[in-house]
Amino acid sequence: MSKKQKTIQNEVTLSGVGLHTGNEVTMVFKPAPENHGFAFKRVDLEGEPVIEAKADYVTNTQRGTNLEKNGVQIQTSEHVLAAAVGLDIDNLLIEINASEPPIMDGSSKFFIEALEEAGIVEQEAEIEEYVVKEVISYKDELTGSEIILMPSDEYQVTTMVDFGTKILGTQNATLNTISDFKEEVSAARTFSFLHEIEMLLENDLIKGGDLNNAIVYVDKELSDSTMEKLKKAFNKDNITVKPNGVLDNLTLHWANEAARHKLLDVIGDLALTGTRIKGKVIANKPGHSVNTTFAKKLAKIIKKEKRNNVPSYDLNQPPLMDIHKIMDILPHRPPFLLIDRIIELSDKHVVGMKNVTMNEDFFVGHFPGAPVMPGVLQVEAMAQCGGILVLSTVPDPENYLTYFMKMDNVKFKQKVLPGDTLIFKSELIAPIRRGICHMQAYAYANGKLVCEAELMAQISKVK
Repeated sequence: MSKKQKTIQNEVTLSGVGLHTGNEVTMVFKPAPENHGFAFKRVDLEGEPVIEAKADYVTNTQRGTNLEKNGVQIQTSEHVLAAAVGLDIDNLLIEINASEPPIMDGSSKFFIEALEEAGIVEQEAEIEEYVVKEVISYKDELTGSEIILMPSDEYQVTTMVDFGTKILGTQNATLNTISDFKEEVSAARTFSFLHEIEMLLENDLIKGGDLNNAIVYVDKELSDSTMEKLKKAFNKDNITVKPNGVLDNLTLHWANEAARHKLLDVIGDLALTGTRIKGKVIANKPGHSVNTTFAKKLAKIIKKEKRNNVPSYDLNQPPLMDIHKIMDILPHRPPFLLIDRIIELSDKHVVGMKNVTMNEDFFVGHFPGAPVMPGVLQVEAMAQCGGILVLSTVPDPENYLTYFMKMDNVKFKQKVLPGDTLIFKSELIAPIRRGICHMQAYAYANGKLVCEAELMAQISKVK
């Protein structure tokens, strides 16, 4: 059963402090149209530039997943994106008056609450989901971090963390279904080790931190000078270490909260693929670097598969239209009729077929010694398919002719040779108005995309 895309019903505002800048930040979640995805808008900058939440824009992953487009930055995007994915939201505009979202308590909990308060609504467009069919993996040989994505009936994530410290040990966390994200993962807070906190304090890099938005694991002896620095940085009169090795003022929500937060980070970082995933993620020692490198790899695979998304049809089944029915609709005749069958037809798309044989008239003069179907005739065949689509909207198609108005982004990917079976698929980009059909057309042969084009044509009544 197909599922519909979702956005929020109303806008909602959150305020807080940025972890690394220490500045007060206001963030507004706003509804976004279908197929928009997630994007950040910097309302504090001239022109209010928008940065889409895409893996291509990841510039560095120190202390968070940081995006940059045309010199404009968004820092630590992952907790906000994880909340959106965790609530099954597809389209969201995040307006922000600083370079980083507010850290809140270091988890996604407050973002979840705000988005639920805004209300989640279904849209008309269907969800595009990437269905994992074979194992995809990436390993960072230097750190030993590895992410594996395998087939599964739904989006699942397992994280395994091991920082080589006795205080944290080895931890695992699993999310079996995204609907459990709110209860099982969203409140898991970010964490650091004492030696990292010391380095950040020395470099003045943690201005917005306090002991309420980061779990600090004490992995070394706490010296008096460090204690004084911590008191000053966190504005506390006294700081102690609990028996479980965590600085005080925080109680762990779960014994494996660190592994759950890493799972939250994985979901937020993989949101940068821009597509819902139907598969199981196993992340061993995940971190923003390995997560986003994997997201980039996956985004490329998805883009390539989408481009080569060869429709599968049983050509042994009786066609929707044979050559005779096609000739009842189209004015073209052999040798210029370039489709043999129509396999599918709806009000938004059409699928047709052509058997390319050595008997084609154009092979007589087009490289007779090495016959190749001319690219222009592939485009013409796609257009004839589109002609069936647009002419099916009028009661008397035999009284109309179809004329080209425009061709854009025409690309030829593979040679088409005698013996090939061409499958054409054309989909409307916009509804047909005043007899004008604007469509995206593809041609496939031998399991590969051979040609694609954006076409515009108009039907005109024969006078």
